[in-house]
Amino acid sequence: MDKVIYFTEQIFKEGNTYSSYCPELDIASCGNTIEEARKNLYETIEIVFEECRKKGTLKAFLEEMGYSFKNDYEIIPPVPIETEKVEMKVRVA
Repeated sequence: MDKVIYFTEQIFKEGNTYSSYCPELDIASCGNTIEEARKNLYETIEIVFEECRKKGTLKAFLEEMGYSFKNDYEIIPPVPIETEKVEMKVRVA
């Protein structure tokens, strides 16, 4: 039985490359375009899920990432308690 999972996708430009990141699953990828970075992130998530399914650890992996299971078809994503942009001074040299 297929289930729907929700996650956040973040895209960052880093030089000539785009990085894609899913904070809920702590999975990242990249590409030469936004679309490629997004596609590569989804493929990476699918690979992680497939490997977990093969090992029988997908539910445990998702629970470790903060997901919960309401019933046989609903996967509840983790909800941040707080999100804030912060400022911090850093000595570079």
